[in-house]
Amino acid sequence: MNSKIEITKTTSENPNFIDLVAALDVSLWSRYPELKTNYWGNNIIEFNPNVIIVHLEGKAVACGCFKKYDKNTIELKRMFVSPEARGLGLAKQIIQELELWAHELGFSFSVLETLDKQNQAIGLYQKVGYTIVDNYKPYVGLENSICMKKQI
Repeated sequence: MNSKIEITKTTSENPNFIDLVAALDVSLWSRYPELKTNYWGNNIIEFNPNVIIVHLEGKAVACGCFKKYDKNTIELKRMFVSPEARGLGLAKQIIQELELWAHELGFSFSVLETLDKQNQAIGLYQKVGYTIVDNYKPYVGLENSICMKKQI
């Protein structure tokens, strides 16, 4: 099957991004109900001009974004692929697009945080060159957090 995939650069105000993030939150909180209070403050979406949405056959099915972490580093955020679109390599495409975009803006490194039960995500990030590092702020001391870094 040759599906039509379209990758769009947009902002966090895009209604498709808002819907995908809501689906991500439902997925995370159903998997980690005990962590909701610890992490909720880290998941507030401020305006973000660096968002990517993937459409499959015209339907928004995946997203990701980055925000500036420091002068040389971006942080990948809100990575999500809808269950019906998993296994198509969309997350890897999103990561590559976000890293390229950040590199074009002058950033040299990318960091991210994921949760320890997200084995597929951890594996994907390692496969595309991320290595596990000590937890960075605001995740210092949060045992369920896995922080990773890559030069881009």
